Amino acid sequence: MKTKLDKDEQQIEKSATAYRPIPKKDRKAIEDVLGRIRKSRNVNIRLSESVLEQLKRRSQEEGIPYQTLISSVLHKFVTNRLVDEAAIRKSLQLLHSNQ
Repeated sequence: MKTKLDKDEQQIEKSATAYRPIPKKDRKAIEDVLGRIRKSRNVNIRLSESVLEQLKRRSQEEGIPYQTLISSVLHKFVTNRLVDEAAIRKSLQLLHSNQ
């Protein structure tokens, strides 16, 4: 009896011949980076009840667990990708008023 593959499985089968092994030194570097990325640690933090409730409400709006939201915000902050929307709006107003 032959198994019928779905579209995703067929794509995997087609791309299987395109596999190229990664050199050992490159593989080691990739594994090191992935290892650092995957590591996580538990942290205890004190938050006021009102802040925690706001975080939980916001996480429900975003459709993600509140701890994931907190982690995401902290990650964006340390990677300089956290955006202050009010500051951007003010900058845009200043730009438009100077034109």
